Amino acid sequence: MLVGLLVAGALLMIVPFGWMLLTSLKTRAEVFGAGPLELPTGIHPENFERMWNALPGVTFGTFFVNSLKLALLNTIGQLVSCSMAAFAFAVIPFRGRGPLFGLLLATLIIPFQVVLVPNFILYRYLPHPFSASGNWIGTHEPLWVGAFLGGAFGTFLLRQFFLTIPSELADAARVDGANPWRIFRHIYLPLSGPALATLAIFTFMWSWNDLIDPLIYLRDLGQYTTTVGLSFFQGQFVGKWPEMMSGALVSLVPMIVLFVIAQKHFVRGIAISGLKG
Repeated sequence: MLVGLLVAGALLMIVPFGWMLLTSLKTRAEVFGAGPLELPTGIHPENFERMWNALPGVTFGTFFVNSLKLALLNTIGQLVSCSMAAFAFAVIPFRGRGPLFGLLLATLIIPFQVVLVPNFILYRYLPHPFSASGNWIGTHEPLWVGAFLGGAFGTFLLRQFFLTIPSELADAARVDGANPWRIFRHIYLPLSGPALATLAIFTFMWSWNDLIDPLIYLRDLGQYTTTVGLSFFQGQFVGKWPEMMSGALVSLVPMIVLFVIAQKHFVRGIAISGLKG
């Protein structure tokens, strides 16, 4: 019974993706004249070609590369900064550690819309030698630099995982003369693969799907990400559903590949990270 319900739920979740795939392979006449899940009379790869070269002076590949660059930078930044912060909160005793960690967690309840204006003002006054405006507005830097300064969610997730690692390992390393950096590098990081994979998937997904921040900070068409490019495409080419679904399908490929590759680590990291804390 339970398996049947799970299978039914999975099939229900697949329906939108099936509709997207079938629409990307149909002609416009078939989209409006046939059922949503009706098979096309033939495969039409020209939809992807028209989508790829739909905008003047730039291809969809430019948006794809921009999104991939920002997602990778954000993922690397979060893994580096959050792992070090989590290690400090979980292993290194210092005065005020508990209240400071509680203050960090309190930032999770602040809606991101509250900090949009302060962040925009901050980046507007920060100098940038290679920007046409002289500041960070109109560049990619506001979309990835902050990831290297840490994050509340990533720090919390990795701290919970680090707490599950026996403290005796760190104590034994200290007896052997290891400093905190060596303990972090040679003991905690090698054991935290599942938690790091979980954070990497979440960060990559959030960065790849982000629409608000690129809309606020970017100015040129060649700087846009896939989400902004699809939104711009939808506004400029109303009713071209095969092309729009082709773009949406292409934009989903990295997320599907990432989840398939790291699925085992992702599930294991979620299960283990909540065992202690």
